[in-house]
Amino acid sequence: MNAKDNLFEIIKANASQKELNWIETKASGSLQSLQTAFVATPRFISKTPINTFETLNGVDFKTWTLDKLVRAYFLASLSDLHKEVYTKTLHTLFETAENNEAVALISSLVFLENPETWLLRATDAVRTNIGVVFDAIAFKNPYPQEYFSELAWNQLVLKCIFNDKPIQRILGLDERANKELATSISNLAHERWAAGRSIPPQAWRLVVKYLDETIFEDIKRLFDSESQNDQIAAALVCKYSEFETAKSKLEIHADLKDKTKNLTWSSLEC
Repeated sequence: MNAKDNLFEIIKANASQKELNWIETKASGSLQSLQTAFVATPRFISKTPINTFETLNGVDFKTWTLDKLVRAYFLASLSDLHKEVYTKTLHTLFETAENNEAVALISSLVFLENPETWLLRATDAVRTNIGVVFDAIAFKNPYPQEYFSELAWNQLVLKCIFNDKPIQRILGLDERANKELATSISNLAHERWAAGRSIPPQAWRLVVKYLDETIFEDIKRLFDSESQNDQIAAALVCKYSEFETAKSKLEIHADLKDKTKNLTWSSLEC
């Protein structure tokens, strides 16, 4: 089945008969009917949390509500349109969307035809100051991992770190770690330290593969921090790194080595 049919199967398992009747009527109507239905969905569909273990196109629906899922279904239903009409319609929806509509659009990018076509819309969501829209592209969304350039990816991760957001909710976080990002995290840490602040301990997981003498100086500073979480982060970096100097440093801090034997980065999740 295609995305549209798969989405509808999940909807059927979560919607009432009255809701299903409304959805099917709108989905089988005109283009204008579909556009109107996308906007009007919250008036006719509940915000019941989705109850399914199924994932689709990399999307886990555990944090989704029924109204958001129905909006995704209406977007997927547009795929039957002629390419030019399809593209124009989606651009109109993006440009006129209020916040919840924008969240549905950004969350549904992987269900659209030729998802890479919508890269600019996705990177616009990274730059936005609207928290819920940024969160829609940043967290539990497979689109950035699949389609973002290294530059765009790094901007997404750094914005999360800068705003103390939970980076562990970014899909592909460890897989897309890179040297440039590790250097940027080190630079951000220095800026924060100069201002008497710190960065979230989770951020240091992204330097593990790229630890060198320069960044290792930052890890040594974490060992001396008054924050227990910073100390644990330092120990975890040394635990997972192949950098020999880091291994030796961990041996010196035997107490932290013992403490982190049964700890992972998830232990620092807030």
